[in-house]
Amino acid sequence: MSHITKIGVQHVRNHTKKVIELSPVTTIITGKNGTGKTSLLEALYIALQGTSFRGSDADVLQKDSPWYRIDIEMDDGTVRTVKFDSMKQTGRKQFVVDEKISYRLTNTNKYPVVLFEPEDLRLINGSPVRRRFFIDHFISQINPLYSQSLRKYDRALKQRNNLLKQPHITPDELFVWNVAMSEYGAYIVTERTLFAEKINQLLTNTYQSISRTDDVVAIHYSHTLVDNIQQKLMSDLSKNTDKDKLLGYTSVGPHRDDIIFSYNQSLAASGASRGENRSIILALKQIEADIIYQITDLTPVILLDDVFSELDEARQENITTNNYQTLITSTSTTKTIFPSNYINL
Repeated sequence: MSHITKIGVQHVRNHTKKVIELSPVTTIITGKNGTGKTSLLEALYIALQGTSFRGSDADVLQKDSPWYRIDIEMDDGTVRTVKFDSMKQTGRKQFVVDEKISYRLTNTNKYPVVLFEPEDLRLINGSPVRRRFFIDHFISQINPLYSQSLRKYDRALKQRNNLLKQPHITPDELFVWNVAMSEYGAYIVTERTLFAEKINQLLTNTYQSISRTDDVVAIHYSHTLVDNIQQKLMSDLSKNTDKDKLLGYTSVGPHRDDIIFSYNQSLAASGASRGENRSIILALKQIEADIIYQITDLTPVILLDDVFSELDEARQENITTNNYQTLITSTSTTKTIFPSNYINL
């Protein structure tokens, strides 16, 4: 199993220049708020996934700097570099992987990452958009065809919504986009349903291993799996045409579906505490890593930003004892978890 041995950043947020060596197991980056702990996770994410989870390239730039650079080294000798130059008109961001230059990170060059950030705590009781993004990003890391279907579905949805805003449209004009949305939507619904089932098979046991309780956790996808999903979607779009014209947008389809969490047979959004919510999210991240590894044979990198809040020492130990390279940020400088590499900023 390959792992990252070193990361170097230049002009990334508040880091003018910083190089740190990483443990093959767990690295804990400590320091006060504002010292740039999350920025190092962000830099790793950019190098492995191609984009930031916090903002645009301009946001990543250190103030008054026209460029930034990220370098990571793997234990097998592989070097990966990201360069961004705001002064260039085109090709501002450049990726160098195995000495090959590209201007976006292709699916073949992306490396799986499982990320926890404090905003993820809103997954359970936040908007359905957040929950759809979670499962869509999860599946996309495993199945490139899924991300392609998402893009094609979103394109068809945008075209249909644009038509719905027009004063005079005919059924034939909508038909072509109904067909496209039904085709790609059926694939999306099927994959979401299958992966929701995979997660459910593991969720309670994984949660209990973290929480050390006998509580039962489950997720439920709001769309029912039927024999011909494409035909059902086509029928739903057609039946809701008049309603959609009044609304000015498409009211049915996988872009409106939801993932519901239950905790001891009640809604987790109202029945689980903040600490229990955090443990549920961490269980999901562990499952995400395990499924990615099972399907792709790649060991994902785990990035946990400010994860120790509201977790006791036993739960902290549980989330750091896994088979994946893990980076954790924390404001606490107490060294209680081993084996770990501690870096204080």
